[in-house]
Amino acid sequence: MGTAFAVVLVFVGCCSNVVSLELLVREFPGCGNIVTFAQFVFIALEGFIFETKFGRKKPAIPVSNYVIMVTMFFTVSVINNYALNFNIAMPLHMIFRSGSLIANMILGIIILKKRYSASKYLSIVLVSTGIFICTIMSAKQVHDVSSDGSKEQGLYAFMHWLIGIAMLTFALLMSARMGIFQETLYQQYGKHSKEALFYNHCLPLPGFLLLATNIYNHCILFNESTPVLLPVVGLTMPTMWLYLLINVVTQYVCIRGVFILTTECTSLTVTLVVTLRKFVSLIFSILYFQNPFTAWHWVGTAVVFIGTLLYTEVWSSMQAALRGAGVKEKKAE
Repeated sequence: MGTAFAVVLVFVGCCSNVVSLELLVREFPGCGNIVTFAQFVFIALEGFIFETKFGRKKPAIPVSNYVIMVTMFFTVSVINNYALNFNIAMPLHMIFRSGSLIANMILGIIILKKRYSASKYLSIVLVSTGIFICTIMSAKQVHDVSSDGSKEQGLYAFMHWLIGIAMLTFALLMSARMGIFQETLYQQYGKHSKEALFYNHCLPLPGFLLLATNIYNHCILFNESTPVLLPVVGLTMPTMWLYLLINVVTQYVCIRGVFILTTECTSLTVTLVVTLRKFVSLIFSILYFQNPFTAWHWVGTAVVFIGTLLYTEVWSSMQAALRGAGVKEKKAE
């Protein structure tokens, strides 16, 4: 019951979160900072009340370690959102972040001296190929769109897009490094996922002072958006604030669902559910918002997710489960 409920939370929360984020970004492409700030405040407030018991509960992991983790987490969150300002389409943004498996594996080999099976290395090739295909096709689209203008404008648009790709690459590697750091902490102090969730969202809050001007400007823009009537309460509020509220709530539902999964299921199941969620979100984003997506994009997307499923060893797990079921039936006979 808990597992099924968590899966529903992940799919409903995360997919709704992607939709609300795209609605925000389509209207104001540079609104990533205010979205991130609102998410952090909401999750930090919830954790302060229910996890730390209004600050009375001491952390199981030293705060100094959380400071290091939070620095990486804050950097990844801000850069991922800010990359949308650099001609990065939402589908490419989602596909690129699906390369977290390869980033984790590469840094695991370098830092933790890990070694993997042949299927894991094959998954690296597939995921890398898929991301490469989608990246190249998106680069071609940027060039085609900008070709109507002057050469200077086309070059500027392409260089602008390359900066966004570089930001996504850096955020991907930084996120993988954070995952390795978090793994070593859990091995030393035990798993405290909800505590880490709170500190990862609470400690970075002062850092948003550096983004105060941008956040304030978008508050003004949000206030000037078209008002919408809330049917239940009978009140009106600006449309963008409604989208932001939906985004914050669905982000919490998504993260909460993933947290329940980590306590109920194996890491294999969690990775599979999150991967399938990304795929559903991607398809919905393309169909509903009519994002430009060529046949080559579909090929790249398929290769990325096949590589991801190969990494999680879904096929061998299904075969083992079927063999186990066959053995039980023979014993029953």
